[in-house]
Amino acid sequence: MKKALWITGIALLLLLSGYLYWQYYFVFGEGVKTGYLNYAVRKGNLFKTYEGKLIQQGFRGQAAGTVQSYEFEFSISDKRVFEIMEVNSGKIFDLHYREYHAVVPWRGNSYFVVDSIVSMRNP
Repeated sequence: MKKALWITGIALLLLLSGYLYWQYYFVFGEGVKTGYLNYAVRKGNLFKTYEGKLIQQGFRGQAAGTVQSYEFEFSISDKRVFEIMEVNSGKIFDLHYREYHAVVPWRGNSYFVVDSIVSMRNP
C-alpha cells in the first residue's frame, strides 16, 4: 500500500514537472519578424523586464484601397539587444524571436521573446 502511494506520488510529480516545462519553457516556435521599431522600454512592478513593439506593414486591408499594419509586441531577453533598440527607435529591424505557450513574469509580458537582432537599417 505504501509503495503504491509512493509510485503514484512520483508519477504525479513527473507529470506535473513535464507539464510545467512544456507550458513555460518549451519553445513552441521560432522565427524572424521585420518592421519599424516603435519603442523599447524597461518596465515592471516586481520584475523589471525589457519590452518592445514592432510595427509591420501590411499590403491589403479589410476595405478596398487601405493598408493594414500589424503590431508585434515582444519581450527582450538580452540587455545588449535592448540597449541597441533603445537608441534606434524608428529604424527597420529584423528580429529573431522564440514563442512560448505561457508567460513567466521574470521573462517578460509577452509570449514572444526576442533574443537577437538579425539586421537593422534606416527606412
